[in-house]
Parts: sequence; C-alpha cells; structure tokens
Amino acid sequence: MSDAVLFEVEDAVGIITLNRPERHNAMNDDASDRYQQLLDQALKDDAVRVVLLRGAGKSFCSGRDTAMLGHRARDESDYHFVLRAQKGRLKVLESPKPFIAAVKGAAIGGGCEMALACDLRVAASDLRLGLPEINYGLLPDTGGTQYLASLVGVSRAKYMVMTGETIDAATALEWGVVDFVVSPSEDDSRALAIAKTIAGKPPIALAMAKTMIDQGTAGAVRNGIAQELLAQTALFKTEDYAEARAALRERRQPVYTGK
Repeated sequence: MSDAVLFEVEDAVGIITLNRPERHNAMNDDASDRYQQLLDQALKDDAVRVVLLRGAGKSFCSGRDTAMLGHRARDESDYHFVLRAQKGRLKVLESPKPFIAAVKGAAIGGGCEMALACDLRVAASDLRLGLPEINYGLLPDTGGTQYLASLVGVSRAKYMVMTGETIDAATALEWGVVDFVVSPSEDDSRALAIAKTIAGKPPIALAMAKTMIDQGTAGAVRNGIAQELLAQTALFKTEDYAEARAALRERRQPVYTGK
C-alpha cells in the first residue's frame, strides 16, 4: 500500500496528509490514486464528520509533479484524464462533510485548487499560492477559475490566472482566499482545532449549513468546471502547449505563435 498519502481519524476528524515532502507534495499518478482512495474512505466513514487536508514537510502541495506533465498512465484521452480529475475535485463540493485545508509553503496549481475547493483555509505565514498553468500554455482545470473568482472577485482571479504569479499569505488573507494566517509551526494545529470544533456540532445541521451557504455559487462552479474541461482539452492540442513543454525541457524562453 502506498504511503504517498496518509489517513487517520482523531476526534471525528478524518486527517488526510499528502506525504511526498521531498517533492513539496507534488502529485504523481500513485499519489493521486491514493488520495482518491483515502478521500472516498473519509467520505464513507460515519465516524468522520469533518475532513482536514494537510501536507507533510514544508509545503501543502505544489500541484502535479512536473515530471508527469503530459503523462497518461491509463492511456486515456486528454478529455477523460481531465474529467476524472474533475470528478475527484467535485467530491469535496458535493460532500455534506465540511473540509478544512491547512496550507503552508507551496500551494500551487492543482494544490491551490485542492485548497480552494475546501470550505475553510488556515494558512501559514510562509504560504505561496498560485495558478501557474498559463506558463505551460494551459489553464486551471479542476475548478481553479471558478472557486477563485467566487472568493476574490473577477479582476483578481483574472490577474492570478493570466499572470501565473503567486501571492503571499498576507495578500491571500486580504483578498479572502484564506481565512486565518498563523506561524508555520501553528498551521496544522490551528486547522485541526477548528476541524474538531466543527466536528463537535450536529452533523445534519453541518450538512445543511454547507448546502445552504454554497447555494449561491455551487451551480456556477459546476458549470464553470464543465467549461474548464472543454478549454483544457483544446489547449492540450495547441502548438503553444507543445512549445511551452519544449522550452521547459530545453531551459529556454518559449516563443508562442498563438496556434
């Protein structure tokens, strides 16, 4: 059994820990598959009332491992690869159980989207959060454009998506991307304390609270994620994407043609 992602239950909180600290918890196929298995386990376990996502080591998650870019272990189409990832992300939105993210260090790309999908985010002061997909000729594809716009507004979402730049913890707090900022040594414990407080409330009331509060944005997020699927599938076939990957391998600046 893979130890790329770990799971434990403490006081009705299901704790999922990304466990590739040497890669800043970048997700390869093994880690992604294990994460989905443990996510399903947490969602089905009646003893789990709240789910806490965190990362081992210095970072939360630096996104998909760059060594895996373009890799399709299941020999599937780009469309089905993205669709499968989206279905995994939507489990968080559709679950009646609240999700808390303890984010620190790097929360980049898919790691940023993982945090954005949660109901609350506790950030360490060393957080760097961003969606750099445009630097690879791509866009966020598991809800990043939708969750971000609902949290920070259209203009700031466009800035982050169109520049690929990261923001720090203070900016993330000011913009409303995260809810609390603490020292790196306190991040996991503060997030766990909040999770335990919520887990002590009536589970049916928690489920209804999450559903009611999400009503204003959930439909738009689902529709937007469907649009992300179509956009990303098309972008994988562009010359600009191929050029971005070649430039990355060759350690040079890309030359884009808009094709």
